[in-house]
Amino acid sequence: MTRELSRSGAGPGRQDILEAAAVAFTRNGYDATTIDDIADELRATKGRVYHYYRSKADIFLDVVLTGIRDLLTEVRPLAEAEGDAVERLERMVRRHAAKMMTRNAFQRVAVQAVEMRRLGQGPRYESLHDIVRMRDEYEQLFADVVAQGQREGSFRGTDPRLATKPVLGALNWITVWYDPELAGEDGVGQIADEYAEFVVGGLRRGSG
Repeated sequence: MTRELSRSGAGPGRQDILEAAAVAFTRNGYDATTIDDIADELRATKGRVYHYYRSKADIFLDVVLTGIRDLLTEVRPLAEAEGDAVERLERMVRRHAAKMMTRNAFQRVAVQAVEMRRLGQGPRYESLHDIVRMRDEYEQLFADVVAQGQREGSFRGTDPRLATKPVLGALNWITVWYDPELAGEDGVGQIADEYAEFVVGGLRRGSG
């Protein structure tokens, strides 16, 4: 796997390490992944990894936070934009689905971390609470748009926060089944469109 090295030219930087770690955690899981595995994926020495991170847990949490921040950065402007709720939700779903595919390793690790936190597994860090808080914040973006759609008469009446659970569950499941080699580059847009149609169709008034 070819990687772009840090701008300094002195070897892999922090972002390169996170890219390699995301792949390693996705392939092996948190418990089975070692610093050696990350260094091997990075094609660098273990010392290069330790130059930026003290432990595997620190790397894992940085991968997870990167994945969640990516979603918040991409989707929040769409949620807060002007326009009717249906169009905004469609754009949000498309963007989320695309990120699940184009940043599959980061997003898969982020999804796994939330489940690990629920089961009391993984690194025992206060930052895991930050992860759950950020996921709740992200979920609320969808709930707010669903609530607006209900006020506009576009979406059927249901608890907005509850309605987002199956929506995000379906979107996050992309990280489990998606295979970039089978879908191809053109498949990302098609899959994202299918999800947008599925989600919005399921929420429309008279659809249930």
